Amino acid sequence: MSALSELYKTDFRAWTLKAAELLRQHQFDQLNIEELAEELEDLGDKERKEVENRLVVLLAHLLKWQFQPTHRSSSWRGSINEQRKQILRQLKFSPSVKPHLPAAIADAYSDAVELAADDTGLSEQTFPAQVPYSQEQILDKTYYPAP
Repeated sequence: MSALSELYKTDFRAWTLKAAELLRQHQFDQLNIEELAEELEDLGDKERKEVENRLVVLLAHLLKWQFQPTHRSSSWRGSINEQRKQILRQLKFSPSVKPHLPAAIADAYSDAVELAADDTGLSEQTFPAQVPYSQEQILDKTYYPAP
């Protein structure tokens, strides 16, 4: 095992710095291409996961807004606005994530229901089994669901 591959397993940050240095110096023969390819793919997945994580929070707050109207607050509104803004920023930065948005919304929804139930004290069965909002509504900065 090369020293660089050992570094990959023991100190990821140091590995990234050394691999970048080797790339800049055109010393490709010292790189493990498989490790490098894996990390590049993971970087792309990170963008998709970031959107999905923000969708969990956004959907949970939309559910709380809809199902606990007497508890609405400026912090809920602020969180909804911030999550939308950050999701749209991620989609602008990485437009190839946009085709995955419907699946990300569907995947995020069950976690959002769990979070909304935990935060409100309501049963998970209180919330719809399927996402009750369209993709357009979820991302529309003027949309707030009615009770």
